[in-house]
Amino acid sequence: MAEEPQPEAAATEVVVIEKAPAPAEAEAEKKVEEAPAVAAAEGEAREEKKDEEAAAAAEDAGGMEGTGTFKEESNLVEDLPDPEKKALDEFKEMIAAALAAGEFNLPPPPPPPKAKAEAAAEEAKTEEPAKEETKAEDPAKDDEPAKEEPKAEEEPKAEAAEEAATEEPKAEEASVEPKAEEPAKEEPKAEAAAEEAKPAEPEQEEKTVVVTEEAATKTVEAIEETVVSAEPAAAASASEEAAAAEPEAQVAAPEPVLIWGVPLVGDDERTDTVLLKFLRAREFKVKEAMAMLKSAVLWRKRFGIESLLDADLSLPELDNVVFYRGADREGHPVCYNVYGEFQDRELYEKAFGDEEKRERFLKWRIQLLERGILSQLDFSPSGICSMVQVTDLKNSPPLLGKHRNVTRQAVALLQDNYPEFIAKKLFINVPWWYLAANKMMSPFLTQRTKSKFIFASPAKSAETLFRYIPPEQVPVQFGGLFKEDDPEFITSDAVTEITVKASSKETIEIPVTENSTIVWELRVLGWEVSYGAEFTPDAEGGYTVIVQKTRKVPANEEPIMKGSFKVGEPGKIVLTINNAASKKKKLLYRSKVKSASDSV
Repeated sequence: MAEEPQPEAAATEVVVIEKAPAPAEAEAEKKVEEAPAVAAAEGEAREEKKDEEAAAAAEDAGGMEGTGTFKEESNLVEDLPDPEKKALDEFKEMIAAALAAGEFNLPPPPPPPKAKAEAAAEEAKTEEPAKEETKAEDPAKDDEPAKEEPKAEEEPKAEAAEEAATEEPKAEEASVEPKAEEPAKEEPKAEAAAEEAKPAEPEQEEKTVVVTEEAATKTVEAIEETVVSAEPAAAASASEEAAAAEPEAQVAAPEPVLIWGVPLVGDDERTDTVLLKFLRAREFKVKEAMAMLKSAVLWRKRFGIESLLDADLSLPELDNVVFYRGADREGHPVCYNVYGEFQDRELYEKAFGDEEKRERFLKWRIQLLERGILSQLDFSPSGICSMVQVTDLKNSPPLLGKHRNVTRQAVALLQDNYPEFIAKKLFINVPWWYLAANKMMSPFLTQRTKSKFIFASPAKSAETLFRYIPPEQVPVQFGGLFKEDDPEFITSDAVTEITVKASSKETIEIPVTENSTIVWELRVLGWEVSYGAEFTPDAEGGYTVIVQKTRKVPANEEPIMKGSFKVGEPGKIVLTINNAASKKKKLLYRSKVKSASDSV
């Protein structure tokens, strides 16, 4: 499923992991170019007998093309060869380094072009007034020292106090300078005042000294305050740096990155299973696997996988197009793709009518895949971690159509982001021309991919499915016995398969006990046989009871025959199938005995 949501026949060949070498590719391209002419010639030559010839060819080849020989490798680390163990360890180291470097995080989105232009315009507008304000403020700033005289005086006083601490005469001059400027005009008065002040000269000196000491004390206190204030500032800056370093340390610790609910690093045993998928998809080339993993994680974030899981995208009509049903003989969930449903023109338009609808279909297809992975795969080393995909090519839409682009896009997304999710890929009801087209595409597929493919003609589709999927798990429409809401049987009720040879009769005996009810169902693929049922008691001389009168069942009859009989004595139910045709037939049947209480 991972590699295949395609609603067209041609798209199914695009499930490519790696291309073959260049010479083979060139040769294949040449063959592809010649294909239309060859196909046209073959079509004209076989116009009347193509069905017969295709059926004959299918019979000769067993109705099969493709090997289907792929076997899943173990996900247990101890079972891996040493080179693969080494590659896995190296892969883990690269992932841890990438997580620490934030390589799995999406880059911040760039601002839109309009926003950039508007921001530039606003900056230009704000810069012009700012320049004018700066020019206007400059003279004011020059005048500030003159207007704010107290601030201007504090600085000389501090300097004078510092000088006074070292040199008394200079301090005295500095201390009287500010007061001596104003009385400079009245010199006689100043001289008289000086003469009157002579007797008080020591007191004046004492005051001056006191002022000077006070100034010096203030200066020392100022210096101490400066030193003390610097220490908290330094401490604050150091704490800020430490605080800034803490977020950096937190950022450096990588956030856990999950893919399908599995962490990329850690002790979770499922991690190895997921990482081995990417390594195997790239043949254990670690750097290429790393590039694929990183691309897949980033794509999931951009595509919004987490929110997509809860989105309501489905159309009820699409429930019959792609769906999960049952499991194969090895326990893998099975996904069916039935693109013949798109013959309904109304449904086709609902799904692919315009670009918005095609985008919705793509999201719906990815959503269905994601839900299936989370609900049906467990990724444990010994568990189920891949699927079987069945693609029904009966009545598929033409190669060209509105769905073509979305199909290609879906195929590319599934190839790039869902590696190694396919255990087997079964193509059923394959037309004769499809096998020829597949042979021309074969050089583009790796041996690993081709080993997963199985193709079956319409005559052999059901039997091919039964090789890999039990008949009780195969839906009725594909030849099996599974029906939704079946009141009598469930998928755990096993089905017996019998081959009825040409021109022969087959009888089935089902033993029963008294006071019980026996129920059964059977199906002959293609029917065109005679069928009857009767009850034969074990007691000698007992009378045989005809349950179902023998009659010929045509091909268009109900696909499954059901019967029941209430038993009053021990005996057996005998089912008779008479195949008068010249071809063998596949017969499926199962039965169940119910007690009298159950049958009420």
